[in-house]
Amino acid sequence: PLCSVSRNAREHSMKTTQTTRKILFLLASIAVRCHAQAQNTSGAAALLSNVAQLSADGSVDVQQDLLRITLRTTKQGADAQEVQNQLKQAVDSALQTAKGQAQAGLMNVHTGQFSLYPSRNSNNRIAGWQGSADVVLSGTDIPRISSVAGKIQSLTISDVAFDISPDLRRKTETEAQTKAIAAFRKKAEEITHDFGFRSYSLREASVQADHVYGGPMPRMRMVEAKAYSNDATPLPTEPGKSTVRVVVQGSVQMQ
Repeated sequence: PLCSVSRNAREHSMKTTQTTRKILFLLASIAVRCHAQAQNTSGAAALLSNVAQLSADGSVDVQQDLLRITLRTTKQGADAQEVQNQLKQAVDSALQTAKGQAQAGLMNVHTGQFSLYPSRNSNNRIAGWQGSADVVLSGTDIPRISSVAGKIQSLTISDVAFDISPDLRRKTETEAQTKAIAAFRKKAEEITHDFGFRSYSLREASVQADHVYGGPMPRMRMVEAKAYSNDATPLPTEPGKSTVRVVVQGSVQMQ
């Protein structure tokens, strides 16, 4: 029995020693990890402390090459069906005139708004019907569109607008983007040197094109266009310019 007790005591002592070693090994591993994390955090903090946020832009002015003319007619009468038929006849006549000259991209022809609604008297009862219908001519062949608009007799011109075509927009955005990136890099170099660092590396950047906007047409020309009475002569039009702007935003790591 004494031998058995002694043996059990030794086994218990060995197990206790092994458990203690495991605990010590675990504590040592945790300490190493914590030290590594502290170093990483310190390194990251050091990096973040030398980061500069900046933005730059590039813009290109371009001649507008897309014309959009909206032609409209308004009708009114006592009978809704009669008014609707008058609108349809006016639109059909305009389409017959325009479709013969239509060509994809150069002059597109499509119908626009078509509305019919009642007019009411002082007693809120229907006293008649009125409606309007649009036909839109758009494309890059400005002389052709102006000429066709002048030949349409069943509608009158209600709006004239200039823009830039998708192909020209993509080309111009590429040019503006090149300018914006060059401006961003130059600005990053200047900021880096001003802060006393020798170089920088790009951390992140975003490139975004702003909307394309054009200078307003002269008010006189807009009024003339809206009041223009079709007499088979081309509508006098003159495109302006649009500005395409690209913005680059990001951050650099100064070194």
